Amino acid sequence: MKHLAYLNKYFLKYRGRFLLGILFVGLANWFRVWQPQVIRKALDTVIAQVKHYKETGGISAHPEAFQELGAQIAWFGAAVIGLALMMGLFMFFMRQTIIVMSRLIEYDLRKEIFAHYEKLDMAFYKRNSTGDLMSRISEDVSKVRMYLGPTILYGIDLIFLFILAISAMLHVSVTLTLWSLLPLPFLSISIYWVSTLINKKSEKIQQQLATLTSTAQEVYSGIRVVKSYAQEQAMGRWFAGQSEDFRKKSLALIQIDAFFFPLMSLLIGASIIITVYVGGLQVVATSGMADGAAGKITAGNIAEFVIYINMLTWPVTAIGWIASLTQQAAASQKRINEFLQTQPSIVDPALESEHDMLPALVHTNGTPDQDKNALVKEDRSGPGLKGHIVFENVRFIYPDTGIKALDNVSFEVLPGQKFAIIGRTGSGKTTIADLLVRLYDVTEGRILIDGKDLRMHDLANLRRSIGYVPQDVFLFSDTVYSNIAFGKDGITQEEAEFYAKSAAVHEDIAGLPKGYETVVGERGVTLSGGQKQRVSIARAFAKQPDVVVLDDCLSAVDTNTESRILGYLEGALADRTAIIITHRIYGMLQFDKIIVLDQGRVAESGTHEYLLANGGYYAELFEKQLAGEAVE
Repeated sequence: MKHLAYLNKYFLKYRGRFLLGILFVGLANWFRVWQPQVIRKALDTVIAQVKHYKETGGISAHPEAFQELGAQIAWFGAAVIGLALMMGLFMFFMRQTIIVMSRLIEYDLRKEIFAHYEKLDMAFYKRNSTGDLMSRISEDVSKVRMYLGPTILYGIDLIFLFILAISAMLHVSVTLTLWSLLPLPFLSISIYWVSTLINKKSEKIQQQLATLTSTAQEVYSGIRVVKSYAQEQAMGRWFAGQSEDFRKKSLALIQIDAFFFPLMSLLIGASIIITVYVGGLQVVATSGMADGAAGKITAGNIAEFVIYINMLTWPVTAIGWIASLTQQAAASQKRINEFLQTQPSIVDPALESEHDMLPALVHTNGTPDQDKNALVKEDRSGPGLKGHIVFENVRFIYPDTGIKALDNVSFEVLPGQKFAIIGRTGSGKTTIADLLVRLYDVTEGRILIDGKDLRMHDLANLRRSIGYVPQDVFLFSDTVYSNIAFGKDGITQEEAEFYAKSAAVHEDIAGLPKGYETVVGERGVTLSGGQKQRVSIARAFAKQPDVVVLDDCLSAVDTNTESRILGYLEGALADRTAIIITHRIYGMLQFDKIIVLDQGRVAESGTHEYLLANGGYYAELFEKQLAGEAVE
């Protein structure tokens, strides 16, 4: 239960519903336990009346017998129906409180997991597959919901019914109660044993389901590669192999589950037989006693006990079922906690300062919740960046792979300058962009923006102020307009069109079936590579950023389109700092400074003319580009 203890904060949050639910469960069972007693009274009354009529001349001598018996049976029937209606009413209320509470907690838990996923750094996403992340937020949360709702509901129901029903049975006869309940502990132990086996099988099935989800997700995401390499059949066989493993594990679970109902029916039947047999002996033994005498057992008591036994069957059976669901929920919550307890290596200093200020506020005002809310709601948009960027002896090693990407890199970009980073594949160009937007923190050295260490900047304000177009372009499965407006709220259609024109993609969008309202499909699959790159550039321009970082995002555009985009950088964003990462040389844009990276180090640095005169990699690249040779 230590893993499920994490959920206690949600029980506290919804304590009103929870306490009302407990009350309704108690009332529902109180009306339920009354029903067997009314049936016992009805049966005993009818038997007593019939016996009286027989002793006084028979039923034929009493023409009023049928009317009297009919009236009494009707009264008892109405009482049973009334009790059943009241029980049903409170059962409805208990489901509206506890089950609804479980759905609300499920909603909150999914939101919490999703929000925590968004806080985690890139290294986390490289360590864990998308399928596993999805499995924990969907399948595992659903299993936890079963604990929060049905498990707790039936657990409370079991406690109330046990107390009320067994108290009523003991009030009639202790001996008959003990005999009647004799098989039920064996039933509970057997169901628990079966449920334990089911839980072990279920955990393996859950893990295999996560593998299946990951497999399918990878194939769907990489369907272009699968088709272009004609590997549909190979991937189908791979998925079939994973599915076969899932099938075998599921069948093993079904074989164990098949014991559940036969075992339950056997032990319940044994309990009813014992009740009728022992109760019948006691009826015979006490038949000479006066009606209402202490210790007297009647035929109505036997019927009452049989109903109680059937009432207790599900709660007793549910002990094993509840234990199984609890174990499954604990296993799922453990998986969820593993990620929830994972702390991001990239921490927003603004949030840290809020946390540090909180104790002082509590000491001063005594209203921590209000003060904390005030801090969170405070406008933290912050001032924009001037764009003065300094790398001081930066060294970076990827935490997930141990690969050294940058080694003692130093350079300076002044506000408003146009800065180019050129180098071969794997030289560390993209790493510089990732470090600028704090997707990672440097291993050694430091990065200064406007004279302030990057790690001391408000993280949200920093990223809002930088327009980053990554090399791996990503578009959401939404309209073109929504993708352009993603980085900044309140952008009008006209503004979106302006930025699209700046990125030289407006004509392409206008030619789509619904223009800017066209849904681009998952990852922008309906657009070409060049169109996706330009929509991504328009999205960055729409932010009106203080710093623009373009990571090799002009590789899929022609020379004319390239000149239009660079023209916008030269004109409308002339006063903004721009960093262009590329393996090409752009003659249309005059760079204030260029650095050439080689194996994570700055190999060359200077202006275009200086680097050409230097005769290094840059000059070689320029000559090849002029000659129209392919550059790798």
